[in-house]
Amino acid sequence: MLKGFGNFLVKELKELVRDPKILLGMIILPLVMFPILGAIMNYAMQSEKEKAEKAMWLVVNNDGGNWSNLFISFLNYSAKVSVENKITITDDVASDLLKKYNTTQFIEIPSGFSANITEHTGGNSNVTASVNFYGVFSSAGMFESVGGSSLIDAFVYQFNRYWAPDVVDAEKSSIIKGKIQTGVDPSLLSRLMISQAIAMPITIMMLLTYSIQIAATSVAMEKEEKTLETLLTLPMDRLAILMGKLSGSIIVASVSALAYMFGFNYYMSSLTSTIPASTSIDLVSLGLVPSLFGYLLQGVSLFITLLSGLALAVIISAFAEDVKSAQSIVGYTYPFIFIPSFLLMYLDVNALPFALKIFIYAIPYSHPIIASKAVVMGDYLTAIMGILYVTTFTLVFLYLASRLFATEKILTAKLKFKGLRKREKTLTKEL
Repeated sequence: MLKGFGNFLVKELKELVRDPKILLGMIILPLVMFPILGAIMNYAMQSEKEKAEKAMWLVVNNDGGNWSNLFISFLNYSAKVSVENKITITDDVASDLLKKYNTTQFIEIPSGFSANITEHTGGNSNVTASVNFYGVFSSAGMFESVGGSSLIDAFVYQFNRYWAPDVVDAEKSSIIKGKIQTGVDPSLLSRLMISQAIAMPITIMMLLTYSIQIAATSVAMEKEEKTLETLLTLPMDRLAILMGKLSGSIIVASVSALAYMFGFNYYMSSLTSTIPASTSIDLVSLGLVPSLFGYLLQGVSLFITLLSGLALAVIISAFAEDVKSAQSIVGYTYPFIFIPSFLLMYLDVNALPFALKIFIYAIPYSHPIIASKAVVMGDYLTAIMGILYVTTFTLVFLYLASRLFATEKILTAKLKFKGLRKREKTLTKEL
């Protein structure tokens, strides 16, 4: 019924497997990239857990009674504890304490703690005591909430089991941009910020990959269909041709990313809707929504990065013989988009080892994600420095792309793997 189908299928499979661009882009890169991403996730979780376990616990003892000393002794069994006595907690005092002890969290035992427990154990079950937990929120990554907030719950639970059921509870507050936000649980705040931590890197990944594919396909299609020669003979500036292709790719990719974000935001809203309304947090009042200037910096960073990716795609695709080859070749750039995106989704770039930090900063596609986190915390300098770096990188590749379009090399440039090509031709003749 399908005479010759089997032989032709074998021929096609062998050609695809022998094509080095497909072999590298579709088989070898995923085999390398996904283990790296898995290692990143594992490192992220382990580092946050180890950081929380090894962290020094600062206790401000404003009570001084027997029960407060007993609570501190209880903490000493499972954590390293430093104690400060009789300090009134204010924004400035909290910042000074955190700097002095190089920590991101501390516990305050308020005045009356011992008296309340004594009254509770004496028979008045209506009286309870509380400890105040303060944790710094930095919007660093998805696993930031692992540690302090959950550990203090565990400490309080164990203390109640040993001495008096439900006598102590933990009142949690967050320190955001140096200011104490009373009653804002750091772990809950991190949960609410997860949608942003995930959405921005994924949006940038999709926007960059769509744009690069569109730009590469556009140039390769012109080259494959032999229309590029005609296009270059028209009485128009060749730089205008280049910028037209880049602009068209940006517009189409933006529409695709916008459609993707609508769907993704609906997905994330369905997840966050499970959080009780009584625990809702107003991010605007906490200053965790970028200002107008922050949004501007974020947009400029993304636009410049898109231009750099598109210019690189045009240069790479100029060496492809056809659309299939162009798509395979630009696939080599994807690890430099995916790996930083996933890494920055889970970790704070400042917490990385120095060599890895330099590597991430050197990749231009990292900077829109870094900028999106920086502007939330009001760190505009980091976003501006990233824009300057990516602008320099972009100008270099735009210059190279414009020089390529200004010569006839764009018509003749090819990237070949001669040895494998000869074997493919021999295989075709044999079949």
